[in-house]
Amino acid sequence: MAIHFISDLHLAEDTPRLNALFAATLDDWRGRIEALYILGDLFEYWVGDDDTSPFIDATLGVMRDFAADTRLYVMHGNRDFLLGADFEARSGARLIADPTLLDHAGQRLLLTHGDAMCTADVAYQAFRRQSRDPVWQSTMLAQPLAQRHALARHARALSEADKTAHGYTAIGDVTPDAVDALLAAYGWPTLIHGHTHRPAVHRDDAHGCERWVIADWRPDGGGYLRLDAGGIEALPLPLSSNS
Repeated sequence: MAIHFISDLHLAEDTPRLNALFAATLDDWRGRIEALYILGDLFEYWVGDDDTSPFIDATLGVMRDFAADTRLYVMHGNRDFLLGADFEARSGARLIADPTLLDHAGQRLLLTHGDAMCTADVAYQAFRRQSRDPVWQSTMLAQPLAQRHALARHARALSEADKTAHGYTAIGDVTPDAVDALLAAYGWPTLIHGHTHRPAVHRDDAHGCERWVIADWRPDGGGYLRLDAGGIEALPLPLSSNS
């Protein structure tokens, strides 16, 4: 059976078509694949495991049903880095570290969200270090839920305005030095990541490895990676009846 990799769904209360695509995809894959890895930014934002809104409850319920039959792994992204133990309990998913080295059928795969390799964006890297600090997270989670939602909505609005004005700029892509340093540290395995919204496969002939960038999701579709005995393949969504 195959393993699937997805990333950058950015599910939110105001993305009903995207949420429906996620639910339909999990229903299609449930029990038909060995495992699903979600490599960050499953949610547009996550303000804490104590959020019990109808949207969150419904989404975690879909995941819990899926996880009853198929192994489900989730990695933190730059939008949902506050996912915690209660999220695991409610969703049936297992949180995995960034990066995670996966050995499967004789293949070595290094999984990461991808944002740590965007080292040209100095301001973001400073925020990333801050937001992963346990003290900072505790302070954030101690604030009232409504205030956390307001902060997240404000950050989301700023991000959307920046994308509208400038699009996906070079500063938001990975840097070659950061990619090489990560791959060298793990012995040059196959690298799989999302975050950059630049789906592609990059081949490093000098070291005999590849870097696969997962397609992000949109209400009308997206993409995923499929790993089976034949190797890795990038496939589109929405699903066909025989996917």
